[in-house]
Amino acid sequence: MAIGRTWSVSLLGLRGAVVEIEADISSNLPAFVLIGLPDAALGEAKDRVRSAATNSGCGLPNRKITVNLSPAALPKHGSGFDLAIALAALAAAGSIKPESIDRVLHLGELGLDGRLRPIDGILPCVLAASRAGFTTVMVATGNADEAALVPGVRVIPVASLRDAAIWHGGEFVPEPVEAILRPAPQERIDDSGDLADVAGNVDAVEAMIVAAAGGHHVFLLGPPGAGKTMLASRLPGLLPDLDADAALEVSSIRSLCGLPIGGSLSHRPPLESPHHTATAAALVGGGSGQIRPGAAARASHGVLFLDEAPEFSRTVLDALRQPLESGVISIHRATAVAHFPGRFQLVMAANPCPCGQYGARDSECSCPPMSRRRYVGRLSGPLLDRIDIQLRVQRITAAQLRLSTEGGHTSSAVARARVVQARAAAADRLAGTPWAVNSEVPGAWLRGPAARLSISTTVDIDRALERGGITMRGYDRVLRLAWTICDLDGASVPTKDHVGQALYLRRAISS
Repeated sequence: MAIGRTWSVSLLGLRGAVVEIEADISSNLPAFVLIGLPDAALGEAKDRVRSAATNSGCGLPNRKITVNLSPAALPKHGSGFDLAIALAALAAAGSIKPESIDRVLHLGELGLDGRLRPIDGILPCVLAASRAGFTTVMVATGNADEAALVPGVRVIPVASLRDAAIWHGGEFVPEPVEAILRPAPQERIDDSGDLADVAGNVDAVEAMIVAAAGGHHVFLLGPPGAGKTMLASRLPGLLPDLDADAALEVSSIRSLCGLPIGGSLSHRPPLESPHHTATAAALVGGGSGQIRPGAAARASHGVLFLDEAPEFSRTVLDALRQPLESGVISIHRATAVAHFPGRFQLVMAANPCPCGQYGARDSECSCPPMSRRRYVGRLSGPLLDRIDIQLRVQRITAAQLRLSTEGGHTSSAVARARVVQARAAAADRLAGTPWAVNSEVPGAWLRGPAARLSISTTVDIDRALERGGITMRGYDRVLRLAWTICDLDGASVPTKDHVGQALYLRRAISS
């Protein structure tokens, strides 16, 4: 008997590593040995594989079967290796052609009746296989639509282990079985609302347009009923459609989380709004066994909205500081480090005090000064320093409501057109650099000769920096905002007025 050899994928975060699976059958006492750092779910594959093979009519010989997962030092998780293990063992037994399975990568979980069950994370697995040079992938029928989203890969859907063995040259009589399918994904409904629904708050509406145009983070402070949540929920509708690579990455994260994908990629930016009781693992990702993405990773290329931000644990909020700077979420464990994309827009909303009425024109705050300072102080200074736009939002009055009705409202479609035009201007300016939007541009470039900013243009923020009103990080973020405002105005270089508007958006809470 020859050694059966085939391939599968082990996921670590969103990155997949191709795993070589070898099966050998010896004349020792009957046993099924699985080596190569399998976890508990994968260690149980030996019982699933033997029962599935027997019930499929292509049983394994009653000998010692040794299956090796290589590289041996790489931890392997989950039940997605079942199909590859079974086919490698059948090839070692001579039931199917070894040269056939050696050219195909296999993904799928086996039921005891031999049918294949769909698995989570099939999209990043097939993507990793494509990048490793594989052109043919065999998956469960329930995963076929999702696997087919990766271009350039031939997908072979099979409903059972018997069908897989027949495809690889096994001389078995076909027996139709009912394929195990996933529930059909519900039709995606855009419930973000329209920007035209926001009455008054002209400064806040313009601030959200600036945030969308430059990819800036936002902090909204104001009493209940001021419209903070409404403004935040409208931000995804202002963002342009995702390109093919971003849409594939967003769908890969959804696949890894077990969320429905369907047969097409979604090109709209996602919105994640976790509850304030969320833990650090729920927000940024984690897990003691297989590392899973959190809400911040699911919001990549979209918006992460934290309502009632001071109610979150301070350690949970501070876990966002590193992703806000690097755009990557890194989860460290003793055996491995998992990386997830973390290029999201953070929007935080907060009341000014526990009762929420401090600073409101029509109400009186009942909180003592120490209580107010302690409440907003739950948001650490280093975290707030990473937020580009910090705006105070007030409740609108009846007169403001009447004026806004008479003057009309900016719709999401009109605002998105402005955002798309501003982003196109930024992309032209940043052509040849690794950055696409203004929020990604480092301070060295903004202050360098390429930016072409005169001393007279930056005099206001120079003075604020000298007086300690802003930090060096804040200085750079004001310049990023100024460039975004400049792009929205259609200018080629920021003026002193643009810098002044940017400084206002940066310090509107403290002013």
